[in-house]
Order: sequence, then structure tokens, then C-alpha cells
Amino acid sequence: MSQLFAVGEPWVGTWLTSLWILGAGALLGLAILAAVWAVIHLFSRKFSAEILLGIQEGVLKYVLLVFCFMAGFGVVGYFAAVTPNEILESLLELPRDHTVTYTFKIPPASGEGDVLDEIPEKISVPFKGRELRSLTFNSDQSLVVTPEAEAGFTSATKIDVAGNEAKVWTRRAQLINPFSDDQVDHLFVRNQSETAATLSVTVETAPAHMEAAAIPVMALFVILVVLAYLGMRTAAPKLSAVAMATSKSEMAQPLYLILMAMGSVLLITFLVVPYNTFGEDIKVLKDSGLTLIMVLCIIQAVWASGTSVSEEIEGRTALTVLSKPIARWQFVLGKYLGIMWSVGVLFLVLGVVFLIVVAYKPIYDGRESSKTGILWTLVHFEVVRTIPGLVLAFLETSVLAAVGVAISTRLPMLANFVLCFSIYVLGHLTPLIIQSDAQAFEPVVFVGRLLATVIPVLDHFNIQAAIASGVAVPLSYLGWAFVYSLLYSAISMFLALVLFEDRDLA
Repeated sequence: MSQLFAVGEPWVGTWLTSLWILGAGALLGLAILAAVWAVIHLFSRKFSAEILLGIQEGVLKYVLLVFCFMAGFGVVGYFAAVTPNEILESLLELPRDHTVTYTFKIPPASGEGDVLDEIPEKISVPFKGRELRSLTFNSDQSLVVTPEAEAGFTSATKIDVAGNEAKVWTRRAQLINPFSDDQVDHLFVRNQSETAATLSVTVETAPAHMEAAAIPVMALFVILVVLAYLGMRTAAPKLSAVAMATSKSEMAQPLYLILMAMGSVLLITFLVVPYNTFGEDIKVLKDSGLTLIMVLCIIQAVWASGTSVSEEIEGRTALTVLSKPIARWQFVLGKYLGIMWSVGVLFLVLGVVFLIVVAYKPIYDGRESSKTGILWTLVHFEVVRTIPGLVLAFLETSVLAAVGVAISTRLPMLANFVLCFSIYVLGHLTPLIIQSDAQAFEPVVFVGRLLATVIPVLDHFNIQAAIASGVAVPLSYLGWAFVYSLLYSAISMFLALVLFEDRDLA
């Protein structure tokens, strides 16, 4: 059944497994949201109808379409994925405590003089071999531990435990694994001393497929996006009205569809482009794809800030809007949020296309070099390492969008484009200016530090070094990047409000 759609081609299952995991997360998130809506509908049909109306009228319907597309992988991909049932079993194992300690009394060796009858002691230490990560032995006497009753004490698989010294057996550090992948119930211990020993065994296990952790993370992402939209609509209806009108207007522009189509085609083209990197094409693909998505979304954000803010001010449309009971701060902030919602949909579409391409890239390279046996875990590893880059690219776009809105309150679109892309270039070059050998020339140092203070240091959102070295981006780095983008966006929006407050709209 797992290869039903593979049609004899194992690479199909390898490719779809990682996408199925993400799709299963999207499916889980949508199912939870549907269940919550059903409960709300039972108690308040009016409120549930307002939720449906908000979905139909705003940009959320496009977001949900993208999530439904991903959820389709969660349904169809199950039949082609590699060991989907084992992955789901690992998902259920995630909340469980995976560290257990057992204590035993091991009798001394019997006999007289130098002749000791070392009878092995059978101890109960249950675990699944495929889930085992480490074993820690602590004993006050010297012992020998093995998973086999007799032959194991003379083989290379035995574990020697010295008295009063902790012995840690780690699966990754061993060339020979004495434990089978199936259920292990007992170990055998020989006490090599004439004194009874106290032995404690700490078993550390983990789910066989830690990749299953991506399912709840994806589900949480889906839920948070939907709740963010509905929360904005409920808590600030006037601001939400401006934001939704802005997002729908920008998504209806020809440029928006052109950027989406061009980005999708180029991302797919990157898959077959020969980079001649001697097996490291996946790294160049990631860097090129992330840069392309970010640049296209920045173009959309800057263009939208010019058309929805600057041109509305020049064309007196803003005066008509503000003649209604809408404050100026609601107008400016609503414009920014509307721009970010439209950019967010563009990011989701291009991001999904990019992840599909990244998932297939290791298989494509393997087939080009006649390499067989590509593991789905490798594919998933590449996909997961790409997601932080998408998050950081979106954060960088949000900063430049806030700057673009602030500039648009006073300057026309052309000046906005020039200034925003100047800030984009300087924001990536500022760290190089400060760290260059020209630090001895004080004016250069002063200018570099001034730029680093006034202009956002966009190089914080660049993970090219992490991609090149194959290092994962830690969650703490993503958290601090989010805080930095939030603070700088808030400062930019405050500047926009100051500049727009006394702007003559008549």
C-alpha cells in the first residue's frame, strides 16, 4: 500500500515522504480549526457565521487554499510515503518521557581463590532497539554487560563497566551496535568481583522517527496564522477593513500575478540548472531560491507601499477614507498590515513551490550521478533546514515594507523604490564596512557605525553561511531575529505616523 502510487519507482516515496509530513501537519491544523469552529457553531451560530464571512471576504481564503493544497499531500502522500505508520507511531511517542533509570543488585562471582564462576545475571531493561540513543551504567564494582547470554561476553559487543565510574554507551559513537532494532527486554551482567554490586542503568530513548515532530509544528503554524487574521478582524475592525481592502487591491494587480508566476517558474528552473559544485548543488539551490523569493516579495512590498499609500495621498483617495470615522494611525497601520498579508500569501505560494523543489533536488542529483538508495530522511533534512531561511526572508521583507510605508507618507513611488533598495544594499554591506581592514580610517568607521545605527542590519536575516557550512539555524536565533524585526518595524511605523500626522491631504 505504501508504494501504491510509486508504480515501481522508489524515488517517488522518498520524495513524497517529507512533503507528506508537512502536509499531515497542515491537515491536522485544519482539522483542529474545523473542530473548534464546529464547537463555536453549536453555542453561537452568529459568531460562527461571522467567522465564515471573514474568511470569504478577506485574504484568509487564499491562505486556506494554500494550506488545503499542502493538506492534499497529507492525504494522498500517505499511500506513497515510506513507512507512514511508523512515523505516526513516533508522533504519538513524542510527549512521553524517554529517560528511565533501573537499579539492580548483582551477586558476586562464586568460587575460591583465583577460580571464579562468573554466572551472568539476567536483568530486565526493556526498550526498543531502534529507539535507543544511549545507555548509562553506574556500578560500585567492575562489571561486563552484554545483550547476549553467553557468547556476548567474549565478543566485541560487550560493554565493560569499571567500578565507581560512569560508563556511557552512545549509539552514534559506536561502530558496532549489539542491540537489534526490535524489542529488547533483558541484558546480561557478569560481576567480576567477589562483592555484590549495585548497578543502575539509565536508558535514554527517542522516537524512531524524530522527523514526526514537524507535524505538530506545522499544525501550530496553520492555527496561529488563522487566529492572527481572525484576531485582527475581531479586535480592530476599522484597522482590519483598511488592511483587507489594501490586500485585495494589491493581489488583484497584474504585477502580483506576474511575480508569483515568474517566481514559480524560476524556482522550478533552478532544479535543473547545473551548478558544477561537485555534489553541493543543493546548497546553491537553497541560496538562490531564498534570495529570489525575498527579492520578489520585497519588490511587491515596496510597490504596494507606493501604490496604496503614496498614490492614494496624491490622488486624494486617502482624504476620502479619512473622512470616515477612521484615525490616521489606523489608516497607516492598516495599510502596512494589508501589504504584509498580500506579501504573506505570495511567500506561502513561492515557499511551498520551493520546498517541493528542494525535496526533489537530492533525488534529481542522485539520478544524474547514477547514485541509488537516497534516503527520505536526507530529503527531509534538506527541507527542514530550508524553512528557517524562509522565515528570516519574511522577517527581512516585513522590515523593508515598514520602511517603504514610512517613506511613502512623504515621497512618491520612484523615490520610495530608490531609497528602499539603497537601504537593502547598505543593510547587507554595513557589517562588511565595519569589519573591513579600513577600520584604521576613522571616517569610514564612523560612517559604518552610523549606518549600522540608523539603517537596519539586514545581514542578520541572511543564512548563506549556515547553508554553505551545513549548520542548522537555532530557534534562539530565529527568536532574536523576530524581536529585531518587530522592534525596527515598530520604529518605522512610529516614524510613518509622525510623518503622516501633519501631512496636508487637501
